[in-house]
Amino acid sequence: MNKKTASKNFIKLLEIVEQLRGPDGCAWDKEQTHESLLPYFLEETYEVLESVDEKNWVTFQEELGDVLLHIILQCQIADEDKKFNIQDSIQTLNKKLINRHPHVFSDQKLDGINDVKRNWEEIKHYEKKRESRLDGVPIALPSLTRAQRLQQKASYAGFDWENIDGAWAKMDEEVEELKVAIHNKDIDNIQEEVGDILFSVVNLSRFLNCSAEDMLRNTNNKFIYRFKKIEKELEKRGKTLEESSLDEMELIWEDVKIKKKAN
Repeated sequence: MNKKTASKNFIKLLEIVEQLRGPDGCAWDKEQTHESLLPYFLEETYEVLESVDEKNWVTFQEELGDVLLHIILQCQIADEDKKFNIQDSIQTLNKKLINRHPHVFSDQKLDGINDVKRNWEEIKHYEKKRESRLDGVPIALPSLTRAQRLQQKASYAGFDWENIDGAWAKMDEEVEELKVAIHNKDIDNIQEEVGDILFSVVNLSRFLNCSAEDMLRNTNNKFIYRFKKIEKELEKRGKTLEESSLDEMELIWEDVKIKKKAN
């Protein structure tokens, strides 16, 4: 990467956004606020995720640019309101990265990635003067992602099983408790135990170094793909879903599954 060219283009972007927000700028850009931009920012973030899922690196590069635009827009609005500017954000980030990587920027020695993550969380906890090690996980996160982050934070503080066997045992325990709740027809307990099972599955994913949110998103996409294949195959046969039996649909599902794995 040519840093001089990157710097020049970054400054150009700042100037473009400043002009868009200026007196003779774009009516839409000028009326935006911190709050009004958030839905668009969230949409752009999910488009980044989609690009990675599809391994579409051309789109990925473009979508990262769109995310950067939102960051610049938010900083421009903050600058206009005399709150802070992009330079303040970058300076804060630089300081944070150096402070939280003492094993890189000072003489501290750490063994392995787990120690690095644990040290990061500990430094962050004391920097922010938080009461609990679980503080700082956004409530607005998708539930699976939030569960995994809460578990990670607890783990870095030492509250965790030594290996995956504990996670397996806990999941089996929760499944048995759900069976009892269903047998007793206790609706409140059923809902609680289903939640506990989902939390346990996330924990298992964490031990396997998999993102539960990513895995479920992939499974959702797989389900959509296979179900649409069922619809198309039935359409070729001149039938609708309602006119077809479950056995017939399952046979098509399995055929699609086998063909997909063969590819």
